[in-house]
Amino acid sequence: SRSCLSFCFLLQVGFFPSECVELINDKVPQSVTNSVPKPVSKKHGKLITFLRTFMKSRPTKQKLKQRGILKERVFGCDLGEHLLNSGHDVPQVLKSCTEFIEKHGIVDGIYRLSGIASNIQKLRHEFDSEQIPDLTKDIYIQDIHCVGSLCKLYFRELPNPLLTYQLYEKFSDAVSAATDEERLVKIHDVIQQLPPPHYR
Repeated sequence: SRSCLSFCFLLQVGFFPSECVELINDKVPQSVTNSVPKPVSKKHGKLITFLRTFMKSRPTKQKLKQRGILKERVFGCDLGEHLLNSGHDVPQVLKSCTEFIEKHGIVDGIYRLSGIASNIQKLRHEFDSEQIPDLTKDIYIQDIHCVGSLCKLYFRELPNPLLTYQLYEKFSDAVSAATDEERLVKIHDVIQQLPPPHYR
């Protein structure tokens, strides 16, 4: 009943458009609307002032990031947006994982075999927490495939794929070319059309 009274107060104070108030007023029982005391104009003014001050004093997104309150997502975030926010040319998760694989992971099926799910999730959590995990720990050296799996997971969760929805038909046509030479030329042409973050 307290929340109902607060809601009715907000209606009377005028926090909702008049057309919404008309619709809601029809559904509020008469007993509730009659029992709500009329707000005193002084209180009304104080409440408006408080709300205005509160809205103006909200910290910016950049300040929240500096304080460590707001974290940028890594997985499932648009590639261009992620790179803009992080200030990198290539996502750190891909850079770290590919460097590790080139150094330690030249084994059969590095991107074909899956790693242990708990190791993949550990790595994902660390990158999402804006940390660069130590991939040389025994847990990852003994399960090199979890690093390859993490790369695949990153690409799989991009909202707009690496080769972009917009260029899907062109890539499809390029791959269907009759000869290897023609296919190579067509794929090269389409790659040149990728947005810079995707191209890099």
